[in-house]
Parts: sequence; C-alpha cells; structure tokens
Amino acid sequence: MEKIDNNVIIAIKDLKKSFGDQKVLDGLTLQLHENENLVVLGKSGSGKSVLIKCIVSLLQHDEGSILVGKHELTDINEEDLIVVRKKIGFLFQGAALYDSMTVRENLTFALSRLKEKFSKEEINNKIVEALENVSLPDSIDKMPSELSGGMKKRIGLARTLVVNPKIILYDEPTTGLDPITSDEISNLINDTKNKFNNSSIIITHDIKCVKTVADRIIMIKDGKVYKEGKLEEFIKDSDPYIQSFFN
Repeated sequence: MEKIDNNVIIAIKDLKKSFGDQKVLDGLTLQLHENENLVVLGKSGSGKSVLIKCIVSLLQHDEGSILVGKHELTDINEEDLIVVRKKIGFLFQGAALYDSMTVRENLTFALSRLKEKFSKEEINNKIVEALENVSLPDSIDKMPSELSGGMKKRIGLARTLVVNPKIILYDEPTTGLDPITSDEISNLINDTKNKFNNSSIIITHDIKCVKTVADRIIMIKDGKVYKEGKLEEFIKDSDPYIQSFFN
C-alpha cells in the first residue's frame, strides 16, 4: 500500500467483498484520521456493517487492503490480529451483552481477554470508572434483563471503554431508541471522543445522529464511496440520491 499520512490510523483501499454472486463492497476506499468521528451512510444492504466487520476480521475481505496502524489485515497472523483487535472497540447494534452475566461480569470478561493481568482492585477500579464514564455507576450488579435499551447501549460502550481502545466502531448506535435516548447516545459518542482522544467509524441511518457526531461523512452506493465530505457539503448537495437521506 502507498504511504499514508501520519494521522491516518485506518486506511482501506479497493476493498471488495462478495457473498456468492452478490457484490457488497466493490472497490471501496476510505481513511480514518486520529481523533475523528467518521460517519458511514448508505441504504440497507449497502455494505456498511460488512465494512466494519472486515476491519476487525469478523469477515474476511476478498480483495483490497485494510491497514490498521502498521498492520495489514490481509493474511495477518493470529498474534498480530490480537494486537490489532486490542486497539479496536466494537459496539454492536444490540449491545451484545451476555444475558447470564451481571454488568460487572460483562466488563470483567472484556478485561480478561487482555494479556495484561490485573488485581481484583484494579479490575474493580477500571469497571467503576468505565461505568461512571457512561453515567451508569449504579448498574454494576444489574442483569442485562433489568436494563432499558438505552442503558444496554451505554453498558455496551462501557465494556468497550474498559479496555481503552484507540478506535471504536459503532454499528447503528441509536437504532431502536426513543428520540431523547438517541440524543443522549449521540452526545455520549462525542464526549467519548473528546475525553479519550479516540477515533470512531459510526454506521448509522439516523440523520439526527449524523448531524450531532459527524466530523466527516462517507456515503456508500453500489459498494463504493459515492460521496465524501463535511455535513454542510451533503446538506447543500442537490443530488437526489443524497437528498433522499437528508430530506
């Protein structure tokens, strides 16, 4: 891959991914910069979620290059993949909490996946801090079944933050939430970036969320980047396809 700027922490070039005869990603190219919220827009089935799953190798891409830091994901070995995944937090659409575990146990499990060994006191301190960062310190011994949808999203983010990632991938973070809770999650995404200086790729079709969090936007169509730019550029663009999202 060609040399990239020092402030680029993910560089994707000519990415292709198909499922049988269906081309989902067809030569997609993008970059994520340090301390940036990059929103990826596109219709359902346009490959948004496939993209971020390829970034953490939950799916294997067919062609192209994914560079995370200094690590190229094509044919990456297991040891280097672990290093890459330690840098990346993934907030799943449904929060993906373990139903049989308390909030404390969910966060403890995330820490147990790291190579570092922590004392019980260190683990407790990290969990309490992560829950305070999402304004849910009192939920520590609750079960997921006792949490609302918005609370589950927050706990999912706390579980991501507890391992101190440099990059966070958000898959539809406001889906299924009421407008007030959606606004709270959007503001929390911004607060997280500002407090921890991390970078994020945010998959969403919630335009209100886009307007709150986006430093830059990439729109996907037909498996490629259709438009890239700032929010203002998208709002002013008279292209009917683009305006179908913003009107």
